[in-house]
Amino acid sequence: MPRLSVLDQSPVREGGTGSGALHDTLDLARLADQLGYHRYWVAEHHGGPMLAGPAPEVLIGPIASVTSRIRVGSGGVMLPHYSPLKVAEAFSLLAGLFPERIDLGLGRASGTDPLTTYALQRDRRDAAPDDFPQQLVELLMYFNDSFPDGHRFARLAGSLPGRPETPEPWLLGSSPQSAIWAAELGLPYAFADFIAPQNEAIAADYRARFQPSERLRDPQTTVAAWVLTADTAEEARYLATSSRMAFKMLRRGRLIPVPTPEQAVRFLESEGEDPLTPNPSAATRRTIVGGVDQVRAQVEQLADDYGADEVVVVTITHDHAARRRSYELLADAFDLPRAAPAVGAHQRS
Repeated sequence: MPRLSVLDQSPVREGGTGSGALHDTLDLARLADQLGYHRYWVAEHHGGPMLAGPAPEVLIGPIASVTSRIRVGSGGVMLPHYSPLKVAEAFSLLAGLFPERIDLGLGRASGTDPLTTYALQRDRRDAAPDDFPQQLVELLMYFNDSFPDGHRFARLAGSLPGRPETPEPWLLGSSPQSAIWAAELGLPYAFADFIAPQNEAIAADYRARFQPSERLRDPQTTVAAWVLTADTAEEARYLATSSRMAFKMLRRGRLIPVPTPEQAVRFLESEGEDPLTPNPSAATRRTIVGGVDQVRAQVEQLADDYGADEVVVVTITHDHAARRRSYELLADAFDLPRAAPAVGAHQRS
């Protein structure tokens, strides 16, 4: 049976605020810690009204402070926006404050549209270079203190503020190239099936190419999936209409907050779709939606298909209580080990 973890994109609901979405993130993290989830990752997205998480390096500290045992990290930091040293310093600091609990998931995508990507650049005279592999290697050398003799940055590795603690680096991906880099560098690999579904061959290629490293002797794969369950299959499909509408609008270049199911049902009907049938776009964006037994079986099958011992669950609903309920039902279905609430844990007002 796979371990379960959470990827939280801090969704902003119609009629809500970004501040409210961030407080929902703290609340959900506290719940996931109590329910026995293994990791809690927060994403990086910029410049849109639907997702309120542009800075995982800022959000991870508050999450770790209101939880006690769950690993906390980024899913992920979009490395092309940053200098490797700055990322190393930020996550070293977090690792020093929360030893053996911090993950650094790294991605190559921009997490936004071209205009916002340009606005994020410090130097706007030219397009930013496509040098992700070099950035990644440099970042790892800071953590491993493995710069070659005489390298001009070598002394900086020893100055990271959280030493001797370091985060656990992961490479995130949804393409064959990311699997190759993860394998060559001996990194654990998280594949985004909810973005690029049915790519089990990429995970298999990662395992076949894997080269052991100081940090990792054997390949380690997790798969991220979009999952929603409720007390009945019908309720789950109804709740899922919100994200169906939001992603349909995204594909048309219109970014909106997460709509209510009532809004979404009317919209989908106007598009000629039956709102309560399985998502017809699942072929391009896999979703696992339904009653608890059905969802558990599909999650287990997904993990088996990818050879993964862990599934990272992404869930978006308009109603925060429905999102909490989905994670509760999933934890019960997989018999996760529950814990008492963390001392001083955040409480919703």
